Amino acid sequence: MPRRPAHQCPMLIVHVHAHVKPEFIEPFKQATVENARQSAREPGVALFDILQQLDDPSRFVLIEIYRTPAAPAAHKETAHYQKWRDTVAPMMSEPRASVKFAPVL
Repeated sequence: MPRRPAHQCPMLIVHVHAHVKPEFIEPFKQATVENARQSAREPGVALFDILQQLDDPSRFVLIEIYRTPAAPAAHKETAHYQKWRDTVAPMMSEPRASVKFAPVL
């Protein structure tokens, strides 16, 4: 089956930047891994990855690839996302920030 050009793909890619207080790095990782495992089971999620910055381990990037532009809203309605959001909120050094991307290739 031929691959559809990226500009015709409805996928949405989100990079979530998180800066965690140093004393919460390990609890943040644990909570985020659990959220990622549950998120990867959602039908609208194509990929859910967690990256930790090498030169500053208190900084993370979550890479979330959704199958449709509507899938992030469905993700935010899940119990596991809401639990993660509430659990990690006091761990943040600053508010999380997200950047949305569309695939090119």
